[in-house]
Amino acid sequence: MATTVIAGGGVAGLALALALGGRGHRVRVLERGDPPPDGPVVKSARLWRRPLVPQAAHDHILNGLGVRALRRHAPAVLDAALAEGARLLDLNSLAPPGPDGAAAPRDDELTTLVVRRTVLDVLLYRAAAALPRVTIHHNVVARGLSLAPSGRSGQRVAGVVTDGGGGLPADVVVDASGRASRSRGWLAAAGVAVPADLSSPSRLRAFGRFYRLRDPDGPPPGPLNRGNAAGGIWDHYSAVLHPADNDVFAITFGALPEDRAADGLRTADGFTAACRLSPLLGAWVTAEAAQPLGPVRVIGMPPNLLRGTATDPRPRVTGLLQVGDAACVTDPMFGRGLSTALEHAFELAELWADGAPSAAAAAELAEGLLGPWYALGAHDSWARIARWRAACGLPPLPAADRPRAPVPADRVAAALAAAATDPVVWRGVSRVQNTLATPAEVYGDPEFLARLPAAPAGGAAAGPPGLRPPTHAELRDAIAAQEEG
Repeated sequence: MATTVIAGGGVAGLALALALGGRGHRVRVLERGDPPPDGPVVKSARLWRRPLVPQAAHDHILNGLGVRALRRHAPAVLDAALAEGARLLDLNSLAPPGPDGAAAPRDDELTTLVVRRTVLDVLLYRAAAALPRVTIHHNVVARGLSLAPSGRSGQRVAGVVTDGGGGLPADVVVDASGRASRSRGWLAAAGVAVPADLSSPSRLRAFGRFYRLRDPDGPPPGPLNRGNAAGGIWDHYSAVLHPADNDVFAITFGALPEDRAADGLRTADGFTAACRLSPLLGAWVTAEAAQPLGPVRVIGMPPNLLRGTATDPRPRVTGLLQVGDAACVTDPMFGRGLSTALEHAFELAELWADGAPSAAAAAELAEGLLGPWYALGAHDSWARIARWRAACGLPPLPAADRPRAPVPADRVAAALAAAATDPVVWRGVSRVQNTLATPAEVYGDPEFLARLPAAPAGGAAAGPPGLRPPTHAELRDAIAAQEEG
């Protein structure tokens, strides 16, 4: 049976190893970092030092697509997460009442899992490592490819070259190196032409902090207006709270990198002041409600990317694949990356037979599964950046750079307005928001469109209705007051 080498032991790499190993394939995972410590899962997650994966220490969302992927392909991992304190949140409780509000097929897919990324990583790691045909090598880096002739003029993968000059034979090599997508460099070093990527900016930096509720048995400090979250994406910044496992929750602010008023969010006092001003968050951060679990963490976010190596149906080298963020990155603000990485890994494993899936099949999967979310992320990121720059007094973006809208803005605005009272429209909008149906599938449905009222031009408003966030000047002054104090 063929040997598969997976370069990277993050969510996508471990999920693929779990899926392939469960089918009896021989898998070797090359991970640059250390393994998680032994012991209880939550403690192991807390003690696992991963300087090469800084994003793991930030808030992540497992939306409806991610829950569905675990239910279908890794139910034991989902059960283990629930046993370790994670929770499933049913978003159907947010559906408006109405004569068409009866439960519909697949409504159970509108469920999210609240769990810290680090806890999920430990569970995936242990599930994959327990399989007899999966071997995880630590502190090993894949530096390049070993290639062999294939056909008249092609090349195929024969293995990987590791740091130190060693090598491992392989019939299939999967790049699971995350957003760095290191296989591009491997190909270039071998003199192989690398297909062009699609790229569009996210222009985002995030400030995040975790807390633990002091009274887990009491009522929550405030409502979750988004079902699995509180807060919103506003006209010059975002401020969102997500519950997690074991009475933990995270608050994350998003801001433009060039918005210097947000610099003070790095400090605990500035962060708390912004929480107090932001809708629905202030009650959660009082000393009586919650205890901070660490400092404010700051991270710059990558652009939206769809890798040409993942979508090329006629690659120059056969037997080389990409999975998860190595294939596609979408704006983290919209919370799709973790779920699409799991779905991509599990669906890619479905294509395996005696060897690797065909290049055409893998490219079709990447284009069909990841392409629509890249397109939506590119457009929505651009619209958010333009709105935020205007509110911050920054020069506008060049109109010529604006990505094409997958759905006309007035149609989206009409759907968001109708979703407040029409359960059928709410269901369609929610399935897009949870990555369960593409915009084309929902907004191309004649029955869905027939339920939309006329909407004024200009698109959807920023943030949930009925809530007033601070102006840019108000937020700037509140943060500055803490710095001066």
